Amino acid sequence: MRLPKPRRPRLPRTRTGQRRLVQAVMLGCVLALLPATWMHLVTGDRLRTEADVPRTEVAVVFGAGLWGGEPSPYLAHRLDAAADLYRAGRIEVVLVTGDNSRQDYDEPDAMRAYLTRHGVPDSRIVSDYAGFDTWDSCVRAKKIFGVDEAVLISQGFHIRRAVALCQEAGVASYGVGVDAKHDATWYYGGTREIFAAGKAALDALFEPDPRFLGPRESGVTNALAAKR
Repeated sequence: MRLPKPRRPRLPRTRTGQRRLVQAVMLGCVLALLPATWMHLVTGDRLRTEADVPRTEVAVVFGAGLWGGEPSPYLAHRLDAAADLYRAGRIEVVLVTGDNSRQDYDEPDAMRAYLTRHGVPDSRIVSDYAGFDTWDSCVRAKKIFGVDEAVLISQGFHIRRAVALCQEAGVASYGVGVDAKHDATWYYGGTREIFAAGKAALDALFEPDPRFLGPRESGVTNALAAKR
């Protein structure tokens, strides 16, 4: 028994139908661009470089994957920028936030080890083991670690979303977008941001609780109290 061939979608034949189709496509494009427009409006002049970012006590570095237990090249670039800012005296404490949902995958500890190898004292590094996505990391920075102001460090394609979400979570933020080679990962990240912008807008609108919140932690406060 032969299955019937699926019918191809047909374009409207009437001018009214064609006009409605064009209007629907235009509306879809507008709705798709709204989250990105919101992010640009919220971030405004909050994006800076390593050279001109204001001196801020805390920097937040977002996880970006591990390769063989070590930070991926993209994550290493973020950590290099944090180490540079620390050595320049522009930040005092680095909050590393990432995924530790599996026993064999620990972004925060790998980030901590990398930073210590690059001159940041262990006492100046605080680990957030439940930074499962950008919104979770921002909310936990505010509610769990008591961060009111921070320099956020990520790649350029992600930094606006990070700043926008942390601003919405109550963390006054400046963003430093580190350089990245325009390879397949860069293009994937840029494409992914188109869809992530929609989720970010929903997170900002509905303010969901993080996947894991937990009790308040004093790691940032203790690290700031420690002498250089």
